[in-house]
Amino acid sequence: DIPKDLLTLVEDVLFNRNENATEALTEYAEQVTGGGKKLVKDLKWRDAPVEERLSHSLVKGITEFIIEDTEEVRLKLPSAISVIEGPLMDGMNIVGELFGDGKMFLPQVVKSARVMKQAVGHLTPFIEEEKKLADDTSAKGKILLATVKGDVHDIGKNIVGVVLSCNNYDIVDLGVMVPANKILEEAKKHKVDIIGLSGLITPSLDEMVFMASEMERLDFKIPLLIGGATTSKVHTALKIDPMYKGPVVHVLDASKSVAVASTLLSEAKNDFIIKTKEEYKVTRERRLANAKVKEFAKIELAREKKYKIDWATYNPPKPKELGVQVFNDYSIAEISKFIDWTPFFSSWQLKGKYPNIFNNKVVGEEAKKLFQEAQSLLRRIIDEKWLTAKAVIGLFPANAITDDDIEVYDPNNDERVISTLCNLRQQSKKAENLPYYCLTDFVAPQKSNKQDHIGMFAVTTGIGIEKWVKHFEEKNDDYSAIMLKSLADRLAEAFAELMHKRVRTEFWGYVNNEELSNDELISEKYAGIRPAPGYPACPEHSEKAKLFEILKVEENIGIQLTESFAMYPAAAVSGWYFSHPESRYFGINRIAEDQKLDYLKRKGTEFEVRLLNPLLDN
Repeated sequence: DIPKDLLTLVEDVLFNRNENATEALTEYAEQVTGGGKKLVKDLKWRDAPVEERLSHSLVKGITEFIIEDTEEVRLKLPSAISVIEGPLMDGMNIVGELFGDGKMFLPQVVKSARVMKQAVGHLTPFIEEEKKLADDTSAKGKILLATVKGDVHDIGKNIVGVVLSCNNYDIVDLGVMVPANKILEEAKKHKVDIIGLSGLITPSLDEMVFMASEMERLDFKIPLLIGGATTSKVHTALKIDPMYKGPVVHVLDASKSVAVASTLLSEAKNDFIIKTKEEYKVTRERRLANAKVKEFAKIELAREKKYKIDWATYNPPKPKELGVQVFNDYSIAEISKFIDWTPFFSSWQLKGKYPNIFNNKVVGEEAKKLFQEAQSLLRRIIDEKWLTAKAVIGLFPANAITDDDIEVYDPNNDERVISTLCNLRQQSKKAENLPYYCLTDFVAPQKSNKQDHIGMFAVTTGIGIEKWVKHFEEKNDDYSAIMLKSLADRLAEAFAELMHKRVRTEFWGYVNNEELSNDELISEKYAGIRPAPGYPACPEHSEKAKLFEILKVEENIGIQLTESFAMYPAAAVSGWYFSHPESRYFGINRIAEDQKLDYLKRKGTEFEVRLLNPLLDN
């Protein structure tokens, strides 16, 4: 029923068939004078007193009128600071209450924070003129936040900062890769009431333990908050809390941060601290009791019972293109087709699987809004070339030389070893008929006399992101800055998925006629695997350095590796390719002392044993 000319314009936009599609459709829309529905903004709220208008803008996340309304209130009140202490904080208190009651969701709160920041940005010059900024003691407390040394991930930390600032806490954000001495110096300098540490990669857990011990050594008394994807209440109780006599609290997510901070700075803090210390003590005692009955297979037995492949009847496929290949300025539009949106919603603390989340009675409407705004920003990222995507892959001859190690050979001379990859093996006691997996199981052993291969990759969609994050932060727009980082992370994962597909079907070519939907790719229905260092099948991060060296990752595509083996830009993924049809993902969560000592011997004297700490019980 749609007129043909309009149908063409609409399809041009939907399928991105030409560069001027959006403008053409907009021009058409402006010429339409028919009786169709018109979108009319309901501005009745603009008739309310200005204080109510400010509150409405904050709760609804509307920035359109915030400067003029803030200025109107400023002219009514005795000082600029009283605008913040009065109507603005009244509005943010409503936001805090609604969020705490589950009637507002994280994306809405971050939008409210954007409104608040723009209002405060307008008032700041007047406050400075009044010379009252330094004397302002209206905040509930001062909290220092930092991503620990060696770690570059900060989306979660930034969200926590926004949520806390919305609840009238003064935030000192030190950014990423902050060493312990810097955190403690700044904590003293700013006289903060609480320190909050964040981290994503497993080496960050060890850095947090060190941080706690330094706070104890330097006689700090203030609370230490622990948060981040790899952190847990159990790890905090076992490893961090014993190092510091002061309050230590694991904070599960941003929604819990306000309640924890509020309690720690209230008259009820002593009861909360005593209760938390006791709870963590019980956790340690329970773990200690369980550890006595926890069983590991001896490493020799685990190797005996490894996953066994019949190499005699299998011929490993030879890649069509050996060696290293670099891809510069890859199409973001193409990459975006491979996005898995479910983790995107999780990063905004909206629980549900895409696209079913849109039908969720609780979060569905907010999920739809978030998704629409993500699509709008994604279109700008693509059309205006905000980000540059780069990838490097490599396919090499390889063989297993021991039960757990893989030799990688020069593609031009398969007798020259260019690296030896050391893998860990499952060791937690299993039923008699179950194998103990190691990635090495999926590569043909040297004694089979069959030449096998292994692949490696590193991708990033974060080149150029700093400029735009800074742009949004300067505009007091945390919402867009966090949204951009979230999309860049999703694009990086999508890029890894896309390149793996190309490796399977083109560069290695061990799969013919692969017809998988995006849902099937997300569900890992493909042949072969692409495990990443630091993840369950290969949880020890330092092997990533070998991958970076072989592929010359920093030289080729600009991803840097921190001292804790995190990648910068953060929107990056790296890992291995295994082609065997029986290769599979698995997890290694603990290893015993005998494998630890064996691994140290294989890795050599330069290896830092602390990198194994997350896998050890002691």
